[in-house]
Amino acid sequence: MLKLILHRVLLSLLTLLIVSILVFVGTELLPGDLAQAVLGQYATPEGVQALRSQLGLDRPAPVRYFEWLGGMMRLDFGISLANQAPVSGLIAERLGRTLLLAGLSAALAVPLALGIGLLAASRPGSTFDRVSSIAALCVAALPEFFLGTLLVIIFAVKLRWLPAISYVMEFRSVGQLVSSLVMPVVTLAAVIVSQMARMTRATVVNVLSMPFIEMAVLKGVPWRRVVLVHALRNAVGPIANVVALNLAYLISGVIIVETIFAYPGLARLIVDAVTTRDFPLIQACAFIFCGGYIALMLLADIAAIMGNPRLRHAQ
Repeated sequence: MLKLILHRVLLSLLTLLIVSILVFVGTELLPGDLAQAVLGQYATPEGVQALRSQLGLDRPAPVRYFEWLGGMMRLDFGISLANQAPVSGLIAERLGRTLLLAGLSAALAVPLALGIGLLAASRPGSTFDRVSSIAALCVAALPEFFLGTLLVIIFAVKLRWLPAISYVMEFRSVGQLVSSLVMPVVTLAAVIVSQMARMTRATVVNVLSMPFIEMAVLKGVPWRRVVLVHALRNAVGPIANVVALNLAYLISGVIIVETIFAYPGLARLIVDAVTTRDFPLIQACAFIFCGGYIALMLLADIAAIMGNPRLRHAQ
């Protein structure tokens, strides 16, 4: 088992190295000249050349990549071109807000999804099973931008119960903070709950069809104990994988949600950086998002390995 975990860790590090190359090359392939974009259309050729030399753009791309990668490994993300401030400071200011949004969404989505999935799997074919499956399919088919816009129209424009923009930088009370986060959290959690509940139900139903479950039922074990102890224990690995996969989905969903609700998080920061062509900030934020996704995938693999009894013993 340790050998398999070490193999997954090495693969994750290799994947992260490949991602860093793709991030650097992707920003290099963006159209236009960075120095010209920073100085504006009235910049002189001498000024553009001087700024290119200052930014190191006149050096070969491989040299600049290894310097950038070395800085990333030292948590030195460079200087923001738009704000003339250290990128690490800008990221530290926004990262906590994004983690707060993602953490609240996960805290709401994971228990709710697991409860719905287990209850539906314990009574396959029941009314609750059919209704929850149809509702999960409908919610999963709604993109985040549509669901978020719909919530804004209903609760902010029509009913005026909640603010359309999430103000979390300065709040006067806990109630104001909660009202600002309700719609972003619900938007993120809705899609995750639908996908996670369906996959949890499918995993538990598959385990419940195995022979050892039939043997437990024949021995007179109560059905609740069969589901919560015998079935759930053997489905922990796949369910943990499902949870990690859906939490990784938050990385892409949070970008859309933060843009819709003007939430001052890390995803909103990278959108603003693309608008201003702030390449150091774009590269750092993209690397952090990709690194978070890879870390969650690694945790999913480790959970799947540790949840497999055949890998926990020598024979």
